[in-house]
Amino acid sequence: MKRTRYRLIIFFAAIAAMGAFACKPATNKFTSPQGYNLNSPEKFIMPEDLLEISGIAFQGMNGKTVYSIQDEDGKLFAQNWGIKKATAVKFASKGDYEDVAIYKQTVFVLKSSGSLFVFPLADINKKKSLSVREWKKILPKGEYESMYIDEPTHKIYILGKNNTDDHKARVSTGYIYNYDPATGNIAFSSNFSIKSKEIEAMGQEIRTGLKASAMTLNPVTKEWYVLSSVNKILVIVGADWKVKAVHRLDSSIFNQPEGMAFDNQRNLYISNEGDELSNGNILKFKFKPSSK
Repeated sequence: MKRTRYRLIIFFAAIAAMGAFACKPATNKFTSPQGYNLNSPEKFIMPEDLLEISGIAFQGMNGKTVYSIQDEDGKLFAQNWGIKKATAVKFASKGDYEDVAIYKQTVFVLKSSGSLFVFPLADINKKKSLSVREWKKILPKGEYESMYIDEPTHKIYILGKNNTDDHKARVSTGYIYNYDPATGNIAFSSNFSIKSKEIEAMGQEIRTGLKASAMTLNPVTKEWYVLSSVNKILVIVGADWKVKAVHRLDSSIFNQPEGMAFDNQRNLYISNEGDELSNGNILKFKFKPSSK
């Protein structure tokens, strides 16, 4: 009788534990911004030269041709969407190049040290660009991987990844520059910051900070999309730089997300660096108004 009673106690305790577990929120749930399903991409596999693809961009948001860089060679690549074969132009020697943006007919490449390389997009048809202008030390000392250029306002946005002062203050500081297309000059305008505590308020712990790896602007909602490869998250930020949402990314889909861009159909693209086991890729997430 005692043995039967003991078994019943264990049985009901197990049922209660299962019920309590079922009532808890799914901490491993991978969510998506409205209009997208980040768990169902169209995958474009990169050639070997783009194993370490680190940044992507479109000219005029035209998704037919994707421009990209990789973080070791100073080359800009161009591919028709879905076609592996790429053309490339050399713009600098080997280095750590992290992001690329295109302003009309001009290419901007961000080096991790904060230097900018600027040259004509038309040079993509050459082996080497002879018209490169390098902007050194325009940013505070630190590490940078995220850049976006807003054509209508001629503004360049650059977000820091690693900065000692930011780590202490638990913020990620960004810098805004005015670009003068007539002269090609770049001038500091203002700065902004994204607070780690606002991300953590959404339930995402980031002990080492945001560590942004890419940023872009949603052309319709005007919300900022900020990637963190280290934390495997996509952060949605308002025009006031306040965090609005945080979406966890499935590491089986996002190996090392380092680049991001929208096309003129509101489709979202995220590039991933490859490794010993997988190729680099660009993932396309088609915009669907009904998706949540």
